[in-house]
Amino acid sequence: MNFTTREIACMAVLYFFAASSQAADSNKSQRDAAYKATVERADADYNAAKDACKAKSGHDKDVCLQEAKAAHVSVIADAKAKRKASAAMADARDDKLDAQYKVAKEKCDALSGAAKDACIRDAKVTYKQ
Repeated sequence: MNFTTREIACMAVLYFFAASSQAADSNKSQRDAAYKATVERADADYNAAKDACKAKSGHDKDVCLQEAKAAHVSVIADAKAKRKASAAMADARDDKLDAQYKVAKEKCDALSGAAKDACIRDAKVTYKQ
């Protein structure tokens, strides 16, 4: 089966987005915005790939449309998995910081007065409490 340059470009773009990795966002709204942007790009690429398939007919057109759909589904699935993984990583990071803060605060209990206050203040800043 021969593909046109436009079809190859569309497929390359779809596969690029499927394979691309983005830094994990700690903020849920940022994760959701990134997911939404990925889905919008995937939808636009899917529509472009479908348009490229219009020039074909019969079985070749059916195969072209299925390939475009498969690439689209793949990008969406990867985006969903990435969003869930990013959320899990952010939760784990927050849990670790909280646990480390509790240890630091416990160590501060051995102190008294201004030294204890300074210790607790430093722990809050260090562990983002």
